[in-house]
Amino acid sequence: MTIWTVSREGDGFRLDAPHHSAACLVGKAGLLPASDKREGDMATPLGDWPLRYVYYRPDRVTLPEINLPSIALTPSMGWCDDPDHASYNMPVDLPFAASHERLWREDGLYDLIVVLGHNDSPPRPPFGSAVFFHLREPDTAHTAGCVAVSKEDMMVLLGAADTGTILRVTHRATHRATHRATHRATGDNRPEGAT
Repeated sequence: MTIWTVSREGDGFRLDAPHHSAACLVGKAGLLPASDKREGDMATPLGDWPLRYVYYRPDRVTLPEINLPSIALTPSMGWCDDPDHASYNMPVDLPFAASHERLWREDGLYDLIVVLGHNDSPPRPPFGSAVFFHLREPDTAHTAGCVAVSKEDMMVLLGAADTGTILRVTHRATHRATHRATHRATGDNRPEGAT
């Protein structure tokens, strides 16, 4: 099992993996215990979320060699976010009458989507749907409850991901994030472990 940690760093958030560290975005409402997460609250749930599989836009992205299942997106793919529907927090085919998200978007946010194991076995309304790990664009300020990184960072991260990888969303700063903050404050820019 490999843990990737999302935690606060300064005024923002950072994703720290053993092989890579990247600035990331979380929900507009910040972080919330998973038990308090509700549909549409704009919060990212705290907890350990397994990486399940990857959706990608084949017309925009060449998927690197990865050790996660992958599915090429099509314009007819969506995700149900209607707590009153039997398909809540599951992929659906479009057209779809109940409330849903389109996975094939005009912007680039869903060009790469990692489906996380949040509220999925089984899905329980209304504890949140479509909590993904996906892309951000330069002008993206926050997500609707997901975690997002740049395309460049995502490509590096996916190269080391597998079905044993866990995205841990936590209030606690990681050692690496604490180290960076301490050294910025003291003006010490030596690499970690240097004397």
